[in-house]
Amino acid sequence: MGMMAVMSEKDPFGEQPPARFRRRLTVLGGAFHFAADDARLLRLVDESWRGLRPQRLSADSPRFNIRLQLTSGSSLGAVREPPPLRTQGDGRFLCGVMDTANFAIVCPQLRAGLVSISRQLLRFPYHARYELLEFAVFTLASRAQGLVPLHAGCIGRDGSGLLLIGASGAGKSTLALHGMLQDLDVLAEDAVFIEPASLRATGVANFLHLRDEALRFVDSPALAARIRRSPVICRRSGVEKYEVDLRGRGWRIAPAPLRIAGIVFVSGRSAGKGALLAPLAPRLCRERLAASQPYAAGLPGWKAFDARLSGIGAFELKRASHPRESVAALCGLLERRQARRGIRSS
Repeated sequence: MGMMAVMSEKDPFGEQPPARFRRRLTVLGGAFHFAADDARLLRLVDESWRGLRPQRLSADSPRFNIRLQLTSGSSLGAVREPPPLRTQGDGRFLCGVMDTANFAIVCPQLRAGLVSISRQLLRFPYHARYELLEFAVFTLASRAQGLVPLHAGCIGRDGSGLLLIGASGAGKSTLALHGMLQDLDVLAEDAVFIEPASLRATGVANFLHLRDEALRFVDSPALAARIRRSPVICRRSGVEKYEVDLRGRGWRIAPAPLRIAGIVFVSGRSAGKGALLAPLAPRLCRERLAASQPYAAGLPGWKAFDARLSGIGAFELKRASHPRESVAALCGLLERRQARRGIRSS
């Protein structure tokens, strides 16, 4: 009891807790150093990002430090899911808070963060990974490097990529799956981070989330069975999806950042007998992009990013009878954009 009192007096705010477990990973171009007081927290980190390709945006990767601490005292109880993440900040410190025991605090200027996860939240690893851990890592990487974060997917090849913009359920993940089946690389399924000056994009190609209904378009019984053996996650909307780990063998992952060659708005409307791809006027593209990305549109890098959009084309992709038709249209678009870029640079 006396020793505990002395330790408390020396470190009353818990600033020097033991960190027996450490991990160094490159995520979104940043070199992240994770330190934790419990191995279960590093397992969450490993499930999220271990085994990813580095995706460096510069020769010198910025370094970040994230402290992970296991706590108690959460009020989760017997709830079906934890409370939603609430965010706030003052320009220096940014916070994502579920409750008093589950939160993340980051300081982009110091390139550091603290993530607190309760023992009760370990029952909800999906929320711990996709909300608290992603909040810390994605916020630090994007703010410190001046990247524009987009709710979008990205597929491509040979250094060029197409942004896939669409609401949840529009079919971005299905397009990514069939893109890989037709020799395209996946950069990211649902979150893309763009360097405004160069329009180079990076992302995290760790998982692909697919509804069971999407598997009716998978011709290979072996592949469909492989996907169905994946863990099932439940979104806050109640939608259940297979969480397919792309870090295994057989998946095509972009080996490096892709330069955005076009923007594609994925529509849920059927093309019928009309064209799958229709060009969008630059003004309409900018309006739709800003409307679909309210968070990114308020960040300092948006103005520079918006100014660069005049150099790339924008299109609407309507739904085909089979995703392979949509991917074929995207492949044709990518080839034309690459050929056009080659003519301009020659």
